[in-house]
Amino acid sequence: MSALAQMHAMSGDEISGSDRLLDRGSDKLPIWDCLSALGVKFTPQDGSGIRAGLDALVLSTAIENDSPEIARARELGVKTIHRAELLARHVAQFKTAAITGTSGKSTTTAMVFEILEHAGMSPSLITGGAALSLQKRGLWGNVFRGKSDILVIEADESDGSLVSYRPATAAILNLTKDHKEIDVLAGYFRRFMDNCGRTVVNADDPALAEFSAKAAATYGFEKGGMRARMTGMDGFSSRFEINGVNFELNHPGLHNAANALAACALCAQSGVPLETCASALKSFGGVSRRFESAGRARGVEVIDDFAHNPAKISAALAAAQLRGRRVLSFYQPHGFAPVRLLKRELIEAFAAGVRKGDIVWFPDIYYVGGTADKSVSSKELADALSARGTDARYNPDKNRIAAEIAAAAADGDVVMVMGARDPDLSAYAKTVLETVASSNSANS
Repeated sequence: MSALAQMHAMSGDEISGSDRLLDRGSDKLPIWDCLSALGVKFTPQDGSGIRAGLDALVLSTAIENDSPEIARARELGVKTIHRAELLARHVAQFKTAAITGTSGKSTTTAMVFEILEHAGMSPSLITGGAALSLQKRGLWGNVFRGKSDILVIEADESDGSLVSYRPATAAILNLTKDHKEIDVLAGYFRRFMDNCGRTVVNADDPALAEFSAKAAATYGFEKGGMRARMTGMDGFSSRFEINGVNFELNHPGLHNAANALAACALCAQSGVPLETCASALKSFGGVSRRFESAGRARGVEVIDDFAHNPAKISAALAAAQLRGRRVLSFYQPHGFAPVRLLKRELIEAFAAGVRKGDIVWFPDIYYVGGTADKSVSSKELADALSARGTDARYNPDKNRIAAEIAAAAADGDVVMVMGARDPDLSAYAKTVLETVASSNSANS
């Protein structure tokens, strides 16, 4: 939503909008300053900002049908559209490359954008995660207006909105249970693939076998037309070879190497040589909150990560284990419905990923408001893991968790702050770092 607002504001359109976080008093977020600087006006989410003459009221999936703004729009005859419809209009206006999958979309999208830019193709970008290279240019990072007719987008599968897009090329990264059951997500992917000009698919993912069979191109470490081979990996980098070309990525984890391979396979559809891809990815800066270091104190590093579904959590923990002696994790579930859907898989991910000596803390489930069935809790996750011998701890007070982490942390440990939706998590990672720095832990 913020990327779409920025894109239209940059085009000179008059943009206004609301957010329930602003209504709750969360007015310190940097994104508000970015949007304000572009001329975006903020209004309460009570319908007062809706007036006759607006071209459209654009909604995210998070907005309930009984929203006062929807009611006011209907009263005034203002057209209401989903954000996917607006993004689909942009997709139709460009030669669009779209990236989808249940994990790795934002990182792969940023990689594709930076490869195409490095190749001199001047692409535009609309995505969810902020590219750190764009932030260094003074931008927020999730949108960019290039000079060509090429657009790179992140195609979200969580609500099925990706079926609205008709991109020239696309990549399907993976398919695991997330937001919806696998068969539902597979249905979305089928419709998406039917709408794409050419699609590249991860041939290593057995859940994508039917898609690989129909793909214009495939990739993988074990299968696929474009094949990669790992040559080295540590807590700070990944090294691999693709069809005889050596790659070095300043990001740890097999999942990041897989993201890079997907980006190369997609960019190959635009004629970009592997050597150009390798040169671009060597300086790839990453994406905000994707294994992003918040700093070090007392020999302890705190990492801020967007991991929220089981696959992302497993990947983040595995990468952290390459980096630190022990991994102390904070995981804030990002909604009651996701926890109810993924409860078993979340427990399995932490049970397998938290080693002896590691610790994981759970605060309460993040709740921003609206209607929700609250018949599940973080404590249930912690209790289930404790029963299996995992050192899992529940505490509803995040400040107390920060103190507990600081007391437990020792030189060489890595602290992972994981979760989605909550815009204050990055600030919380800084709080944990400051608490570690000021702690007189006996473990130091």
